Formats: sequence, C-alpha cells, structure tokens
Amino acid sequence: MTTAVASELRRQELARFLRSRRERITPEQVGLPLVGRRRTPGLRREEVAQLAGVGVTWYTWLEQGRDINASEQVLQAIARTLRLDPHEHTHLFRLAGAPEPDRERDCQVITPAMELMLKKLEPYPVAVRNARCDLLAYNRGYTWLMGDVDAIPFEDRNTLVQCLLNPDWRERMLDWDTNIPRVIASFRAAMAEHVAEPAWKNLVKRLKAESPLFAELWPQHDVNSEPIRTKRYLHPDVGLLRFNFTYLYYGRRSEITVSTYTPADEETAAKLPLMFD
Repeated sequence: MTTAVASELRRQELARFLRSRRERITPEQVGLPLVGRRRTPGLRREEVAQLAGVGVTWYTWLEQGRDINASEQVLQAIARTLRLDPHEHTHLFRLAGAPEPDRERDCQVITPAMELMLKKLEPYPVAVRNARCDLLAYNRGYTWLMGDVDAIPFEDRNTLVQCLLNPDWRERMLDWDTNIPRVIASFRAAMAEHVAEPAWKNLVKRLKAESPLFAELWPQHDVNSEPIRTKRYLHPDVGLLRFNFTYLYYGRRSEITVSTYTPADEETAAKLPLMFD
C-alpha cells in the first residue's frame, strides 16, 4: 500500500469517527437550545465548529476526509467539544496524523506497579500529576479527601482547574486564599519550559476567561518553585484535617510527581477511614 493510499484511508476513517461522535451528543448536553426540527441525530457540524471555536468550512472539510492539517490546539478543542474519553482522544490524534498529546504520554507512566503502590498507601491520599497540573492517577484516599474525582470529566482533571473553578474544592481547602496565588506562581515557573506548547497556552487561555482571580494574578508574572509542605482541609464528614506533603519525582528528569498526604497530627490520623470496601 502506498503512502498516499494509506493517508487517504486514515482521513476517511477520521471522517467516520468524527461523525459518529458528533451524532451521539445531544444539544442539551452542551447547553444548546432545541430550535425547530432536527433532521439528523446529535449536533450539527456548524454547532461543533462553533463550540470548538473553528471555522464551519474547515470542520466540514475535516469530516469529509479532505487532505488538511489539524493543529494540536484545534484537535484538543474538538476533543473537548465531542467529550471524547482518553482512548478516543488518543485515537483522534492518531487518525489526524498528529503527535500523541503530552497528557496521554504522561498517563502511560502509570504502570501496574505504581497503581499497586497508590493502593497500598491507602488510606493516605496520593495523587500523581504532571507539570501542567493534570491529574494522572489517584487512590481512593484522594477521592475521599477531595470528593468524587471519577465524576469529573477527564479533560477537567487538572488540579489548577479544579482549585480555581470547582466550588466544592474551594470549600474543602481552608487556606485557599493564601495558597492559590502560590499555586499559580508555581504553574508559571513550570511553564517556562513549555511556553510554546498549545496545551499549556490553551489552559492559560481557559483560566483567564473563566477565573477572574487567575486573570488578575497571571499578568503579575509572579513565580515560585517552592512546594507547599502543609495544607489544611475541611472534610464534609469529619471536619478539620491537616496534612504534610511529600513530593516524589518519577525520574531524575521527569516532571511527573507523586504527592503523598500524610497526617500532620494524631487528630487527622484518627479521622482517616480505616479501610475501603
């Protein structure tokens, strides 16, 4: 099979994949009003284009399997609009002939051995993140502390996004007002090595649009690489909790960290669940 034929087959498969995912999403799911009679199931092409912030003609060509190049930024926007799960997200990039997204590559480091380690550390909360604050893995102790993380859409499982945009997280973090400027400053420091990467720029753009505090603090260019060592939480069932943080890096040059929350006092230790079902 020639390269040209293989590329054509891949584009046609991409077209079919996009159509199938567009047709499974209802207007109500994305907050669009039902106006008039709809001849096709799911969203219309122009609605996907509008929600993703791309041109209608360009998106139509993509669904028609035309020979056009899609940037990572555009593919990420389409993936969010179509609510793709992690496997579908990676599949979209492969069909589009684009490099695998950073987050998907990072998720591959979560080996069975690491998953076992996270489980064995329960009931202590443990979370694995990359430099962009994407939440790559976590144990049941972490969901007990922060709420139902599994219910958060995959594309929103980012601790910076949740700290700034999720009221439930803000209520649980007692020192939010003090710590969040340091978290933003730490994120800016980490971004120094990723300033040209679309995923990072898209995250900044989103937070500037949706978080007034982020929009206020980001232009100040404050940086801080010193991690927060102790945090306080207000759990809805057991009340005040104090944790010390231990940060372990996955490798010498890795930006992936394993954060372990250990009780800072006996009162907190006594409140942790003894076991999970």
